[in-house]
Amino acid sequence: MTVKTERVATARCLRVEGREIALDPEGYLVDLSDWTPAVAEAMAGEEGRVLTPEHWEVIDVLRDFYARFEMAPAMRALVKAVGQALGPEKGRSLHLMKLFPESPAKVGARLAGLPKPTNCL
Repeated sequence: MTVKTERVATARCLRVEGREIALDPEGYLVDLSDWTPAVAEAMAGEEGRVLTPEHWEVIDVLRDFYARFEMAPAMRALVKAVGQALGPEKGRSLHLMKLFPESPAKVGARLAGLPKPTNCL
């Protein structure tokens, strides 16, 4: 997998499997339909992050939440959704902070190919 970042006007592009994937200035997908697991891996790789099976569990919960509610969850809703889907041990802020230390809701949504959660700064 070749990963290449280029500046284009106000957005940047990520090259994944021969395709140009447009990102906004904060690193979120411009076109949500561009998301694939390979895109998530490339985005994570740019940040020096390796996605483990635990990351993928949370990404799956995020994508399911978005499919049901048409919005990316803020932190409180994310904790609740993860707890319901994966059990109380994984549905804790501490667990999510270990996986996405910067901001589980924002980073998780970005890697899941979702828009930035509305209640996150």
